[in-house]
Amino acid sequence: MKTVLIIGMGRFGYHLCRKMAELGNQILAVDEQEEALEEILPIVTSAKIGDCTKVDVLKTLGVDNFDYCFVCVGENFQSSLEITSQLKEMGAKYVISKAVRDIQSKFLLRNGADEVIYPDKDIAERLANRCSASHVFDYIELSKECSIYEILPLSEWVGRTVRESDIRAMYHVNILGVKKGEHTDFVIHPDYSFEADDHLIVMGNNDDVFRVLKRMDEKKR
Repeated sequence: MKTVLIIGMGRFGYHLCRKMAELGNQILAVDEQEEALEEILPIVTSAKIGDCTKVDVLKTLGVDNFDYCFVCVGENFQSSLEITSQLKEMGAKYVISKAVRDIQSKFLLRNGADEVIYPDKDIAERLANRCSASHVFDYIELSKECSIYEILPLSEWVGRTVRESDIRAMYHVNILGVKKGEHTDFVIHPDYSFEADDHLIVMGNNDDVFRVLKRMDEKKR
């Protein structure tokens, strides 16, 4: 369980609050507008109305007591920059700020942000990758070279065990888990036999995974 300060209850801040609360974290939510806090009041530890660009408001929050401080102010970049800088000056342990463009990220990092996130950009890139590649059901980028994919098994793997398929040696791809419906098993025994409707959670260099996907396309012809 973490203690979390979330500043800004726009769409991203709201969904972040909900998920953080679902995972059992203690949350203080802050926004200038009272109506922005109404919907999340039942799920957060506490909420406060205030303009966090004002130093006096931030001082009342005890920012150095939180494991994470999120700056989710999206509409006014100047406000986001000021809040990020002031949080760090007040001893915030770890500040994560939201950005829309690369230039904003550079300024936020220079002014105290420990990490910058691009919610819209990340979602767009993830969706583009998922929809552009055949046979991909989900996708998480770990780096520019390596990602996690949810894919179907190759037809030649169906009915064979993990050991017999020897996927890691042949394709340089690691099987992290097998998903059946809503359940995912991340402890895969070497004697597990793949089924045609399995969804495999695999990790590897993008080029290696694309080699598997290309082979799937060839098998479909």
